[in-house]
Amino acid sequence: MEDLQTKKSKVADFLQTLTSPGRLNLTFNILESPTKRPDGTAPEIEVEFSGPDVPLLLARNGELLLSIEHIAAKMLRFEHEDHDRISFDAENFKVLRLQELQMAAEVAIERVRRTGQPYSFAPMSSRERRLLHLALASSGLPTASSGEGPRRCVVLYPEGEKPPAPPTKDDRAQAIRQRFRRR
Repeated sequence: MEDLQTKKSKVADFLQTLTSPGRLNLTFNILESPTKRPDGTAPEIEVEFSGPDVPLLLARNGELLLSIEHIAAKMLRFEHEDHDRISFDAENFKVLRLQELQMAAEVAIERVRRTGQPYSFAPMSSRERRLLHLALASSGLPTASSGEGPRRCVVLYPEGEKPPAPPTKDDRAQAIRQRFRRR
C-alpha cells in the first residue's frame, strides 16, 4: 500500500499534467489537513482549485470537476466504494451542493407528507444520491434509487408505502429482449 505522501505526489503530477498542456488556467492546493464531512469522515486527499478557469470546472453541475476527481481516484487505484477518500473542490461547490440537497430533501419530505404521493428527485451521481438518502433518513420515510445509469434518481415514498422491489436479472433480460424484438 502506498503511503499518503506518494499518493499526494501522484495527484500533484496528474494535476500539473492536466493544467499545463491542457491550457487550463488553474492553480491547485493539496490540503494538509482535510476537512471533515457532515457524516464525520474526512478524505485522505483534498484538493482545492482556484483561478480564472474555475467556472469551466463547475459548469453543468461540476461535471468536469467530478470527472477529474474520478480519474484521480482511478489513477490511485481506489476501489469504487473508496472513491470518497479523495475530494476535489472549487469555490465551495461541494458544500453549497450539499446544502442544496438538504433543502431539496426538506421540501420533498413536506410535500410527500402533505400529498401522500411519492416524490422523484432529478437524476444525480451516486455520491449525491447517497447524500440525499442520508438527508432523508431522519424523516423515517422510505427511499429508494430508481432508474439506470445516468438517469438514476432517488424516490421518496409516503409512510407505509414500500418501494418496488428491484428487478431481477431475468426481468432485466426480458425487458432487453422486448426492446429489441422486431415489430
